Amino acid sequence: MNEPKKSSDSGWRGSAEVWLQAAYDSLIESGVESVRILPLAKKLNLSRTSFYWFFTDREELLAALIERWRDKNSGNLIRQSEAYAESIAEAILNVFDCWLSPPLFDSQFEFALRSWALQEPRVAAQIELADTARLAALAAMFSRFGYAGMAADVRARSMYLTQIGYISMNTREDLPTRMQRIPEYVTIFTGQAPEPRELQRFYARHDYAAQEPTLVVQAANHST
Repeated sequence: MNEPKKSSDSGWRGSAEVWLQAAYDSLIESGVESVRILPLAKKLNLSRTSFYWFFTDREELLAALIERWRDKNSGNLIRQSEAYAESIAEAILNVFDCWLSPPLFDSQFEFALRSWALQEPRVAAQIELADTARLAALAAMFSRFGYAGMAADVRARSMYLTQIGYISMNTREDLPTRMQRIPEYVTIFTGQAPEPRELQRFYARHDYAAQEPTLVVQAANHST
């Protein structure tokens, strides 16, 4: 790619980000087979040749999609696992932010990549690397709060594989129901009930108000 040309002609050829976003949209909507240059050009109302101003070929575009997924989903999950917390329960809630905030973790993107991996060994290899890195980060999080070896590993796996199961099964759960379940998930994964103040901080981050003693969550105008 020629960087100077990108900047000088991006106004009428689109941009690398425009092409990448169109590829992402097609991947989410219809799978990797739909991510092809000519259909993307038609969708963007751009010439097919303008694609080559930003990417060498389709393979480079697909590689950029994988990089975007890795940077967003793995990067944010690992950062959340390393965020400050007073207790393991609060650390878990920091990670749970990923499951409730698409800007942090894109579940549709995760589902699409895992579906793509069923057809493509190189993508499956990237998924395996991501899973390994994420599990290591979660186990390290448990270790910081005193869980030894196998206990940290198994709790990390239980937590992570539960969420990947949600994604892989394309599970739909309304937010009031999910919020009511979260304290029990925290207790199961950590062996400790979260403190009310920890839950309140978590709920506040997601614009919820819990009602004692049932912890029923008001979720007007929200959906998964």
